Amino acid sequence: MKNEITRLLSGAIVEEDSHVSFNQLCHCCSLSEEQIISMIEHGIIEPLEPLLTTSYWQFSGDCIIRIQTAVRLQHDLEINLAGTALALELLDEIRNLRQQVKSLQRD
Repeated sequence: MKNEITRLLSGAIVEEDSHVSFNQLCHCCSLSEEQIISMIEHGIIEPLEPLLTTSYWQFSGDCIIRIQTAVRLQHDLEINLAGTALALELLDEIRNLRQQVKSLQRD
């Protein structure tokens, strides 16, 4: 009889327009506070009100997806945070340009 490993997956649905706290963001992304703060310092994500202390920070729901993308880029391509920030910026630009092309094609 083979030993089978069953992996239990769980998740939560977070809408882009919903807000998550700093602690929730750390928990959802399985990252430490220091890792999230480093991403903020590199411009990967930004709190909705950056002048507040970390205990009051709130983030938009799309920050979770952005962090997950950043982690994948770092892991898969072995790039540092500065490179990750640049890659995400370029991906955002591509997405915006594609939306503009679709909009122009509809007109």
